[in-house]
Amino acid sequence: MSTAELLLGLILWSIAVATRPWRMLSGPLLTPVLAALALLPWGWMLPQWLPPALPLTWSGACLLALTLGWPLSVLVLSGVAIQVWALGGWSADAVFTLWLWLGVLPATLSLLLGAAMRRWLPDHVFIYILGRGFLGTVLCMFVAGWLHEAVHHSLSNVGMHDAVLARWLMAWGDGFMTGGIVAIAVAFFPQWLATWSDQRYLRQPSQG
Repeated sequence: MSTAELLLGLILWSIAVATRPWRMLSGPLLTPVLAALALLPWGWMLPQWLPPALPLTWSGACLLALTLGWPLSVLVLSGVAIQVWALGGWSADAVFTLWLWLGVLPATLSLLLGAAMRRWLPDHVFIYILGRGFLGTVLCMFVAGWLHEAVHHSLSNVGMHDAVLARWLMAWGDGFMTGGIVAIAVAFFPQWLATWSDQRYLRQPSQG
């Protein structure tokens, strides 16, 4: 863990806390919060039960950003990281790195991508599901993974190519999972999506 990583993590965490996102916990979002705290730690600890050559992980960060909004997702990801540290036997440095690169950074990229899509793309349910839920997650996870490889590993050109390719392939797993869950939530549990709005995405097109 470098000083720059620590500073970046503290800045993002402080911004999230400053919005007091825990005020949303009394509503319908409490259910996805509890589900994330129960399930995500096991997805983050998955690599320790797999062969070293198969470092599969499930982030869930982009899904949380869509479900809870960015500030609350940062706090929930912090709770996930604490559980990983307590249950996984990892060092504090390793867990912080996991929290930043597998959790907070993809969630932040999802926030920025969502803002860009709302600015330049039409408000349509399929753009929300496929753009933000599926393809947006793939893009955010890949960019976060690529940045992690670039910052942490001094690899040869061949080694870097293989690492980036692995990040690209793993990003699709998060994309399929997030896209599927978001589609189900839009259809049956829209109250679980803090970034969803019936008024925005289901309004009738103007006539004439």
